[in-house]
Amino acid sequence: MRCILIFDQLNDILFTKCNLKFIKHVRKLATNQGLLPETEAPGDESKLSPNIIIQLYSPMVTSQRVMSCQFGNSYTFIQCQDGTNMVFDEYMGYLFMHIGSEGINWLKRALGVCISFVKHLCGPDVSLLKISQSRADLLTHLLDTWISLQDTEQWLLVEAVEQLTVNAELSGATLKTLQSAVDKMRSVDELQRVHAMILVHNKFLSLYSSKNTQDLSAADLLFLSILTECVQKKESQPRTSSDSGLSGESSDEFYSPSGSLNSSPSASPRVMRRSPSSTLNESVSPVRVTVSHDLISHLVLLSGVPYAVHMANMAPGVTLLLMVQSQTGPLCMGVSDALQALNVLQTLQVQKDSEGMKLAFEALDGAMKRTFDGLKKIKMTASPIESCCSKLQGVWDFIRRKYIEYMKTAVPDCLLRIESSSAGFQGLLCELLWRTCLDSIALHAAVSGIESGADHVRKGLHDFSSFLQVKALCNFTLLTRASLTINKYLEEFPGLVHFIYVDRSNHRVTAPSLDSTTQETMTLTKKKIWWMVDLSRAHLQDGHFALMWKDTTFNYAYFLWFEDASGSPLKPKVLPTSALKNCPMPGIMCGDFYQKLIECCFPKTSPNKIHCFELMCIHLGLATSSCVLEHSRRLAATIWEVTGMPGSPLDLL
Repeated sequence: MRCILIFDQLNDILFTKCNLKFIKHVRKLATNQGLLPETEAPGDESKLSPNIIIQLYSPMVTSQRVMSCQFGNSYTFIQCQDGTNMVFDEYMGYLFMHIGSEGINWLKRALGVCISFVKHLCGPDVSLLKISQSRADLLTHLLDTWISLQDTEQWLLVEAVEQLTVNAELSGATLKTLQSAVDKMRSVDELQRVHAMILVHNKFLSLYSSKNTQDLSAADLLFLSILTECVQKKESQPRTSSDSGLSGESSDEFYSPSGSLNSSPSASPRVMRRSPSSTLNESVSPVRVTVSHDLISHLVLLSGVPYAVHMANMAPGVTLLLMVQSQTGPLCMGVSDALQALNVLQTLQVQKDSEGMKLAFEALDGAMKRTFDGLKKIKMTASPIESCCSKLQGVWDFIRRKYIEYMKTAVPDCLLRIESSSAGFQGLLCELLWRTCLDSIALHAAVSGIESGADHVRKGLHDFSSFLQVKALCNFTLLTRASLTINKYLEEFPGLVHFIYVDRSNHRVTAPSLDSTTQETMTLTKKKIWWMVDLSRAHLQDGHFALMWKDTTFNYAYFLWFEDASGSPLKPKVLPTSALKNCPMPGIMCGDFYQKLIECCFPKTSPNKIHCFELMCIHLGLATSSCVLEHSRRLAATIWEVTGMPGSPLDLL
């Protein structure tokens, strides 16, 4: 049984993803409580009214909001006696809930990934999931793709980018091809800021960025890899009459309530906010468009900035992604910061925290200044945008004046006036976001220039695309004799079964591909690798940076260490045992855990000057601890022979 629910501030459901088993369970509960008739028509057993979910879960959701808003001490998870677990998280005032029989950590990670996807698809306006069916559908397919990939792919297991290992000549030729394509595209005004990236079966081959483009984070690259896989799976599936059906007892297919949802009574102390507007329809802000025969385009946010992402197949399994940065980036960041500050401000109003309100208002004031500055830098040709801006300016002037008055006089009437205007203010911010930053016009801009760039890359990769496809299927294994480098590893590390090396400075992973020639070996080894990563993460969150253990089959080791810019090892100045509990889960999709770790361990040092690395090894059970440690040292010192990146020896302990 598994379900993800997203509730708005009125405890209405914005999004539901569940399997048939959950639907049957909820219908049984509803029948026992008299919410459903005991006899039902044929076919009703797979249907689930959102109102039923609201009635069953509203008390729990309301309790969560009271604990969060009034006391700042919200629930993180609930464990039931029958093995059902529920985890909670919050983003922009919307409550995310994940229900399932899996472990708490897995449910938390999946929910964090869901929030990450929402940020990429909707930015700060989660209500788009209710208004835009295409966004809700894509979120569902992204979650399904993530669940599938994280169970099979090592790069997603450790949340790091896997570099396709090719020789320097081929790597240079690919980068040169991307560069010439981007330079050619820059002759078009709308294509001045472009990233061009090649993925080969989800493995990263090359990236070229034009000048003045915002850097893409490793989390962005992971999202783009998942999105690419999601789109390819979707395109390869036969078209059906409905993309939201349910099939099978164990199906994780999407079920989403459609149409308007009735508001349920709520005791939430937070200022109630309605859905910003009902005037937005799917044609105003779609997330996906097929702009031409060869291109599939999506409008997403990368590091908070809107991008039109155009995908083109170069060859089977070889995909070119052209990410065109929108000129509305500063505006989008300003609106996002304003909505975030407004959300914090409303919570502090409930808690009557005057000092906190003052700081939050200053943050909101700064965000609004950036928003209006961003508006000045874009061309407003549509009258709805001008009307929205005019209304927003008027409402903000009123709210700002009342806040300043409250700070001086502490008159309660000022807060009441602010509260009555907050819903409209939030709605105007969201409308501005839709009409400027998430407008589908960006997907259709300069299509001919994008197609020309894609054709240029296709011709440049033609001579070696077949090699890339074969190479990606087996990047390298410890059993590969064709490479002297890997053969050296096989000879110098007797007893080494598998290793995973991650440079957390750029979140690049190096790991042998899993040998799939023998199903029994594959099943055993894969199960042990996934278990090793889970156990290592659990100890890492407790502040353990080095550990070794063994079972009846294998010997395991995990090491995390730090280096300075010259490669010299650094010992943490602070061991943040308790502080790590407040950090994101180890990884980068739910927040950069390793950035927070560096900040905790080296509190007075710039994080950019600290490099972090991880190494996990599996040896045969006969290997001694001293042998494992020696292999780990040498492996860390010589991994550059595989990655092509120079390294330096270090003392892991």
